[in-house]
Amino acid sequence: MMRFLRRQGWVAGLLALLVFLFVLTKLIQPGYGSGDFGSLARAVLPYAFAVAAQTVVVIAGGIDLSVAAMMALTSVTAASMMNGASEEYAYFVVPFVLAMGLVLGALNGLLIVVTRVPDIVVTLATLFVLQGAALLVLDAPGGAAAEWLKATVVGTMPIPGLPDWADAWVPKALVLLLVCLFVIWIPLRRSRLGLSIYAIGSNELAAFRSGVPVARTRIVAYALSGLFAALGGLSLTISTGIGAPIPGPYLLASVAAVVLGGVALGGGKGGLLGPIIAVFVLRLVRTDLTLLAIDPNVTAIIEGAIMVAVVMFGAFITIRGRPAGATP
Repeated sequence: MMRFLRRQGWVAGLLALLVFLFVLTKLIQPGYGSGDFGSLARAVLPYAFAVAAQTVVVIAGGIDLSVAAMMALTSVTAASMMNGASEEYAYFVVPFVLAMGLVLGALNGLLIVVTRVPDIVVTLATLFVLQGAALLVLDAPGGAAAEWLKATVVGTMPIPGLPDWADAWVPKALVLLLVCLFVIWIPLRRSRLGLSIYAIGSNELAAFRSGVPVARTRIVAYALSGLFAALGGLSLTISTGIGAPIPGPYLLASVAAVVLGGVALGGGKGGLLGPIIAVFVLRLVRTDLTLLAIDPNVTAIIEGAIMVAVVMFGAFITIRGRPAGATP
C-alpha cells in the first residue's frame, strides 16, 4: 500500500477528493442514492471516452482539438444509420462507426507526420471539417439508437456474490466504461507500442535514436484517439437516443481532466486512471453546484474557471519541468 501511494500519490489524492465530494453531495442532498449515481455514470460516459482519446495523444507529446467534433460526427452517423433500421442492423453500425473513428484519427496523425505542421494546427483544421461533416449528416439533433444498445447503459449490473443493495451501486454505464477502457488500455500499456507512445512523448529524439518508429507510433496514437472518440460518440447516441451534430463541451473538459489526472502536457508521463477519476470529480462538482441551486450561468462560469485554472496549472508545471535551454 505504501509503495502504491508513493508511485500513485496523485491518483490517491484524486480518489480522496472524489470520496470527499460524494460525502459533501450526501450532506447537501441526504436522499442521494444509487439511482443518482447511475445518472452520474451515464452523464460521465461520453466525457470519459473524450478524456481517454485526449490522454493517449497527450502522452505521445501531442494534442487533439478535433476530439469533440469527431464525437459529433460519429454520433450522428450512428444515429442516422440506426434510424428506422432493425435491431440487428446495429451489430453492423457499431463496428462501422468504431472503424470510422480509427481511420479519422489515423488521418489526423498521417497529416501531422507527412506535412510536419504542428498538431494543434492540423487538428484545429480537422475540427472545422468534421463539424461541417456532422451537420451534413444531420442538421439538427435526431436519428435513433437500437433498444439493445440503450439497455447497455440503463440500470444496474448484478454481480454474483454481492447483496442486492451493493448491486444497485454498480450501474451498467460504469461497467461498460471500465470494460471498454481496460480491453483497449491494459494491453496497450503493457505492449511495445505502449512503451513507444510514452517514449516519443518523453523525448522524441532519444526515442528515434533508440530505434522507435516515431512516425508510425504517432499515427497509431492518433488512431487510438479516434477510436476512443468514436466510443464517445456512440455512448452519446446510446445515452440520449439521438445523434448530436453540435460538438458538446468535451474538448476543454478533456484537456482539464487530463491535466487534473496527472498527465504531463509535455507528454511521456501519466496514465488513464487519474484522468477518468478527474472526470468524475469535475462532473460531481457540477452536480453539487446544481443541488445548491446556484444559477446555471454562474455554474458555467465556475466550471469554466476551474478548467482554465487546471489547464494553466498543467502548462506551468510543464514549463517548469523543461530542462534549461529547451525550446518552448
